[in-house]
Amino acid sequence: MRLALAEAERARALGEVPIGAVVMSPESILIGTGCNRPISGLDPTAHAEMEAMRAAAQSLRNYRLTGCTLYVTVEPCLMCVGAMVHARIGLVVYGATEPKSGALVSTIRAHEAPGLNHRLEVIGGVLEEDCRNVIQDFFKAKRL
Repeated sequence: MRLALAEAERARALGEVPIGAVVMSPESILIGTGCNRPISGLDPTAHAEMEAMRAAAQSLRNYRLTGCTLYVTVEPCLMCVGAMVHARIGLVVYGATEPKSGALVSTIRAHEAPGLNHRLEVIGGVLEEDCRNVIQDFFKAKRL
């Protein structure tokens, strides 16, 4: 999660909402990193999780990330959870919940939808305070 927090700081430096993500292989090797970039990338899908999964897929030369673990500083949205299911991510570890759009526990448990052909394991609250502080500090500074 510390690597994901470093990616969140990279997003902040770009003027983006500071969310970061990394993907680790089943052997615990870092294979993908990503930070939020929808504004700077002019891409509504350029969430940190999507960027990290894209990098991991390129690293493995395979769109399937079977057995990989994705760490992200904030609970993923519905789009990102859907992509994780399609990529066959094994475990998602997130820091802070996202009460407005989080799609693992906050607004919907999207990974548990009937009919999905893959199930994600989920662990939340890892370095939660650190992850929450990064995002809250960003929005506090925006309001000043």
